[in-house]
Amino acid sequence: MAKKQKPDSRGYVYSTDPDFLKYEEPEETATLPPEKQLLKIILETKHRAGKAVTIVYGFEGRSGDLEELGKKIKTHCGTGGAVKDKEIIIQGDHRDKVLQWLLKKGYAKAKKL
Repeated sequence: MAKKQKPDSRGYVYSTDPDFLKYEEPEETATLPPEKQLLKIILETKHRAGKAVTIVYGFEGRSGDLEELGKKIKTHCGTGGAVKDKEIIIQGDHRDKVLQWLLKKGYAKAKKL
């Protein structure tokens, strides 16, 4: 039995409109200076097979700057981690170490929850 020829899943076949389905990527906001960043540090074990991770969130700025900050924090803690969904994830319970490092680097509004 032959497969049926189906149109586009959204129901569109063809459009002559030049602006049809133009997607614009949102522009990244400028990175705030460290003293104006409202970073929060938490410990989480949910959905991680009981393993604890330290999460830093609340960073406002370009994703490249967030990746750079995450790399510096991971290096300081000496552990692995990742940067996902505008969060820095550090393996293990390093809340105090991360908070002290952020305060030393000028992130005065960083706080541990």
